[in-house]
Formats: sequence, structure tokens, C-alpha cells
Amino acid sequence: MATQTTGNTSRSSPASRIVSRKEVYAARNRTLLMYTSAVIVLAVGVTYAAVPLYRMFCAATGFAGTPKVGTGRFEADRLVPIEDAKRIKVHFNADRAEALPWNFVPQQKFVTVLPGETSLAFYKAKNNSKKDIIGIATYNVTPDRVAPYFSKVECFCFEEQKLLAGEEVDMPLLFFIDKDIMDDPSCRGIDDVVLSYTFFRARRNSQGHLEPDADEDVVQKSLGFGDYELGPRAEIRNASSSAATETSS
Repeated sequence: MATQTTGNTSRSSPASRIVSRKEVYAARNRTLLMYTSAVIVLAVGVTYAAVPLYRMFCAATGFAGTPKVGTGRFEADRLVPIEDAKRIKVHFNADRAEALPWNFVPQQKFVTVLPGETSLAFYKAKNNSKKDIIGIATYNVTPDRVAPYFSKVECFCFEEQKLLAGEEVDMPLLFFIDKDIMDDPSCRGIDDVVLSYTFFRARRNSQGHLEPDADEDVVQKSLGFGDYELGPRAEIRNASSSAATETSS
């Protein structure tokens, strides 16, 4: 007589169950390690991205007198002067830190422009020392409510400037005041605007970025944040990491 085989479910031994649990815990640990590593990499990336992000923020908002740059306002139809508008006088100011042995002056005291009209101006800088020096320029516009409409197409402040010993250079500035200023009630009655630059000697911070070699409150004031309690700090205001090499002796 044939014997019917009963299908019994096999049970794992205690040893095999322990191995399975270890494998599950190991898999969880690997997943946790991957997530932790990803967070660390992201945090480091954000730290190094703070420089361009800060510049983009200032350029996009005109915050605290920072002129707008590269914000899509340079289409041809926006660069048409409004002929029947009132001209605005743009004054140019130049300062430098005492630690920077340069001469730095505007080559014109002012220009008058119409909204939508491009204008070219020049500054002149000379390195009076016997060493090559890298300088960094900060800038702001007053009154600060004009800053969202003050757009710079080309400017020496976009990059660090290295002057050889005794070198003298002309530094061009191409800008315009956006015609949208005419639609802003807070800007009505403005006849004069001041564009100010301050040059500092450059130094490298702990991340290798170039930044102004000056006290924090001095740099804040040069950026137009002197009256703002929560101005951006140095770690998010550093110059781009693609800067020129350090000052050579």
C-alpha cells in the first residue's frame, strides 16, 4: 500500500533565525549610513554654494542697496530710453580700506541718464606698492529703494582684481536704470542716485575663498547693511571660489 506523504512546513533553526536578524540589522545600518553620508555631502555643498547663492539673492532682490545684476532685465526692449522721462543724476563714489595701498577714484563725478538708457562709466585704480595685490570691491546704491532698478551689465566688481606692483588700470562699468522705476511710487521725486564702491585687500578664509580683509562691521557698512541688525555674515558673503590666486610676495 502506498504511503501518503504529509506536507510538513519546515521550520528554521534558532541559529538560522539569528543570522537572518543580523542580515536585517546590517541592511538597516547600511541604509542609515547612506542617508547620513548624503546629508553630510549636501551640507558641505550648501556651505560652498553660499557664495553664489548670496550674490544671486542680492542681485535678484536689490536688498539693502545692492544693485541688480544679470537678472534677465537686459532684453533689447528694456534698454530703450524713455525720452519724455526726467533724467536722473548718478554720482560715483570711491573708497578704499587703509590696508590697501592703492589709489582708487572715479573718472567722472556723475552722469545723467534716462530710465532704460545704458551708460558707461570708468574708475581708475593703481597699485602703489612693490607687491602684486588682489583687491575685492563691495558696492551699494543710495537711496536703497532705487537698488531693484539699478542694473549692472558689466562691472569690475563681478570678480577679484589683481594688480601687479605699480600697475594702473581703468575699470569699466556699464549700467542702466530700469524703466520700471517710473511705476514705483516710492521712487517718484528721486533726482540723484549715488553708486559707491569700496576696495579691500583680499585674504583667504578657512574654506579657501577670498574675502575682504577688514573688520566685519566695516564690510557690512560698505555693503549698505550698516543700519541692518541682521546683515549677511562673512561666511555667506565670501568672494567666489574661482578667484585669482593669492597675493604673491
